[in-house]
Amino acid sequence: MNLQLLLPSLFWPDPTLTEIYRDLSLPSLENLLAKSSAEDEAPEFEGFEAWLCKVFNVTKQQDWPVAPVTLAIDGTEEVKAGDDYWIRADPVHLRIEGDQLVLGDSRIFKISAQEADQFTVLLNRHFATSGLEIKFFPQQPDRWYVCATKIPPAKTHLLSQVANKSINELLPFSANSEVWRGLFNESQMLLHDHPLNQLREARGEPAINSVWFWGGGFMPKPLVSPYTHVWSNDVLACSLARACGTDHAQLPPDAKAWHQVRSGNHLVVLDVLRGQAQYADAYGWRESLKKLELSWFEPLLTVFKHGRIDKLILTVVSETRTTNFTARTGDLRKFWRRTKPVSAYAG
Repeated sequence: MNLQLLLPSLFWPDPTLTEIYRDLSLPSLENLLAKSSAEDEAPEFEGFEAWLCKVFNVTKQQDWPVAPVTLAIDGTEEVKAGDDYWIRADPVHLRIEGDQLVLGDSRIFKISAQEADQFTVLLNRHFATSGLEIKFFPQQPDRWYVCATKIPPAKTHLLSQVANKSINELLPFSANSEVWRGLFNESQMLLHDHPLNQLREARGEPAINSVWFWGGGFMPKPLVSPYTHVWSNDVLACSLARACGTDHAQLPPDAKAWHQVRSGNHLVVLDVLRGQAQYADAYGWRESLKKLELSWFEPLLTVFKHGRIDKLILTVVSETRTTNFTARTGDLRKFWRRTKPVSAYAG
C-alpha cells in the first residue's frame, strides 16, 4: 500500500518566526521527515487547488477550472456543468484596513442557506435587467456559482490566494477583465446595504458584502486519477475523485480508522492547518499540529515500521513552494539520518 499525505501549511508561513515551534513535541513527524528524501516540485507556485488539479490531469484554462469540477458534487439535475462556462462567485466579507480592502472567506463567518438564497435573489433580480445573461446559483450556502458562457472569461485569483489579503491588486485581470470587475463592483454595492447585513452586524457577525469570482472554466476532460482511494473533507479533492470514478470518502478521525483499508494507492488530505496559517491563528495552528501528531503521524509511523505501508509521501504545500518528503520502508533503518526539529525544514 502507498500513501500520500497532502499537508498544506505544515510549516508556518513566516520561516523567521522559529519561536512558533518552541515546546512543540512532534517526535513522530520529525522521525518521518528525517527518514525521507526531500524534493521540491517545479518552481512555479499556484497553491493547494492547483496542486490537486495537476495531479488529476486537469489543464489550466484561463483559470484552474474549479467551478465546473466542484459543481459535479454541488449540482442538481437542473444545475450541472454540461458544456457551459462556470465560475465560482463565493460570498465574502471585505473589511477596510487603511487604504486596503482585505478579504475574508467563509472560514471566518457562517452563512445560512436562507441568507444565501436571499442574497442571490437580489443579485439575480438586478442582473436580469443588465443584458449580461448571468445568474447566481447558491448550491451551498458558501459556494455560489455563475453560468456565464456568453461573457468572455478573464483570469482570476484563487479564493485561497486572496484570503486575509488586500484585494487591490488581485481583481480579475487580462483583456476581458473590465466586465468582471464591473460585476464585482456592482455586487459589492448591492450587498452592502442589504437588510440581512444590517441584521448580521447587529448580531456582531461579519457582513456578506461582496462575492469573489474565481475558478472559472469548462468541465475538463479527461481526468485521470493516480489513486485508488481519496480521503478528504475538501470539496475539490472529492469532486476530482468522483469525476474519475475513484473511491472517495470523508476524512477519518485518525490514522487507525483510515488503516482499515489495506491496499491500493491512497491520498489523504490533512488541510486543517491551512486556514489557521492564512489567518495568522498561531495558537490554533499549534494546537492542530499537536493533534495531528497524536492522531495521524504517531500511528502512521507505527504502521510504517511494521511494513504495512510500502511508500509514504508527505506533500507540504506552503505559501512559496511545494515539497515532497518521500520514505520507503527500508529508509527507517537509515540511522545516520538523524532527527531534526520541524523548524529546520521550514526555511
